[in-house]
This record gives sequence, structure tokens and C-alpha cells, in this order.
Amino acid sequence: MFKSRPGYGLSIFAAALAAAFAVAAIAPASAQERKSIRWATSSVDSYGYKVAASMVKIAEEALGGQYTITVNPYPSTTGAMKAAMDGTGEIGYTADVGMTQLYAGEGGFKDYTPAKAKLVHAWYAYPMESFMATSAKDAGKYRCWGDFSGKPVFYTTAGFMNWLNFQRIYKTLGYQFKHVQIDAKSQSDALQAGTIAGSVAYTTAGRSLAPYWKETEVRMDVKVINPCPEEVAKLKAAGLAVVDVDPKNAFSKDVGVRQIQGVPILFAYNVRPDMPEDVVYKLLSAFYKNRESLAKADPGFTPMAVDFIGMQAQGINANPDIPVHSGMAKFMKEHKAWNDKWKIAK
Repeated sequence: MFKSRPGYGLSIFAAALAAAFAVAAIAPASAQERKSIRWATSSVDSYGYKVAASMVKIAEEALGGQYTITVNPYPSTTGAMKAAMDGTGEIGYTADVGMTQLYAGEGGFKDYTPAKAKLVHAWYAYPMESFMATSAKDAGKYRCWGDFSGKPVFYTTAGFMNWLNFQRIYKTLGYQFKHVQIDAKSQSDALQAGTIAGSVAYTTAGRSLAPYWKETEVRMDVKVINPCPEEVAKLKAAGLAVVDVDPKNAFSKDVGVRQIQGVPILFAYNVRPDMPEDVVYKLLSAFYKNRESLAKADPGFTPMAVDFIGMQAQGINANPDIPVHSGMAKFMKEHKAWNDKWKIAK
């Protein structure tokens, strides 16, 4: 019969215990090796937050599990941009009009100097169309957008890109921008009480409504007020587009017009130049590969799915003097869509 040597069992136990500790130590070390990407978006009730949250799995898989991505909401899109530029985020939610103001040093970026660096072109995801709405009971008071000039209006949350878009619209038309800041979730109460005369609504790709707007139309009847023909002509003469949106694709009720007329903006998730080139390239490649499945999951991605490359070019061309991230440049060159007039960020 086999007899163990004195202390042999204890030695085996000690070795096993040491091995267990070694394995336990490896797991945290591996977790610590994963780098962090903080994706700064607008508030949790916004479309920008919803989209970012739905993209995390695709993004982490594209980066081979080397990064942990967290979505961090901010009170406004401007706040999300500044978070990325100040170093408390790596990806910043923005739009073409926001990038224009940033580099012009206007609006919320007046006298602003980022702690790290300014955002550069990286990924353009979807268009949004801004338009005006009011309560059905008060709709007879308004015929054109000019009828809201100087009146209290909720132009979406201050700092949001649709808020900036209507500032741009009013500046073009010569109207007085009188914004009333409210909690977006209290919008229907404010409209019904008359605290605000109107409220700016927006669709994504002519279809998706923001979550708080879906809640509003459930709670009350609203009517859309389109710009008058002379306002449309003035906006177009200034280089702004005016597009038609089928209200049946966005609202569940009649909103009083056959076609909604809105001014579009192009939304993006841009980064600082110091984001590694391969990260941006891999993210763009993954979103491009999954473009059709993304559109099936959310109709807001339909324009991107139809012409992913063209949308990236459109986003850059909206502000052609702003540098392009090297990862985006690599992606565009690979797809024969690079314009030598564009400049690569360094």
C-alpha cells in the first residue's frame, strides 16, 4: 500500500492554494489591462444617448475586447463636446452646427479653450430635422415661424444641437430668440398651460422622434407650424436646406400638415486628434459593416445605411476647414472617397 511522505499532502494543498491565488490575480490584471473609452452624450431622454448605448456592443467587439466603453450622459450636447475636449471623455456627441460654432468660438464656445484639444471629424451617424410645434388648442394663433419671434419657446434643451440650429435659423430670418428652459419631460404640461408658446421638435432621418416627444404626443394633441414660403426662400438663399418630412412616419396622430418642413443638421460622434488611429478606423469599419442591421434596428440609421461613405463626406464638407482624424482619413482613402483638399489632424 502506498504511503505518503510526512507533509506531502500539505505540500500539495499549499501548491494548489498558490495556483488558485495566481489565477485569481490574473483576472483582475487582465481587467485592468482593458483601456477605457468614455462616450459623452446628451441627456438620457435624448436620441443621442439612446444611439450611443445601442452601439456599445458593436464598438467593444470591433476593438477586440481591449476597451471598456461607458456611455456618460450630460445635460446638453455642448456639455458632451466639452467633456471630450477637456479630457473627461474620449468620444463627444456633436453636430455640424456645433462643430461650426466650436471653431468659430461662438455661442457656448465663446472664450472657451479646451483642456486637451478640439474635436475633429471622426464619424457622422444620422441627420435630424428641426421644426416648430405647438398645442392644438393654440395652433390658430400661428401661421409662420415669425409668429413665434420674441415669444417664450422651448427650443429643446439649451446647448442641444437643435437649439443651436434654431439660433442659426432665427439669425438668418432676423427673429428674436426667446428661449425658456424647462425639463423636457414637462413639455406637455408647459404647452397645455401656455407657459411656452411653442416647442421645437425634431425627427431623426425623417422618422424617429425623441423619447420625450413621444411622451408629449401621447399626453396631448399637437400641431406643427411650418415656415411660410418667404421664410423658406430666405433660408435657402442663406445656404440652409429645408426638407420635407412625412408626419405619418414620425407622429402617431394628425399634426395638421401634409408635410412637415424642417431644417436638417448632421449629427456626429467626434473625437480628439490623440485618439489612436486604429481605434477610429476599426469603429468606422465596424459601423460600416453593420450598417444594414443598424438601420433595421433603428430607422434613424437608414440614410447612413443607404450611403455610409457619402454621409461621412457630407459631414466633413459641412466644415471642410476642420481637420479629419487620421483613422477616418484611412477609412475614406480605403473606400476611394478621400478629398485631397481636406486636411488630416495631427
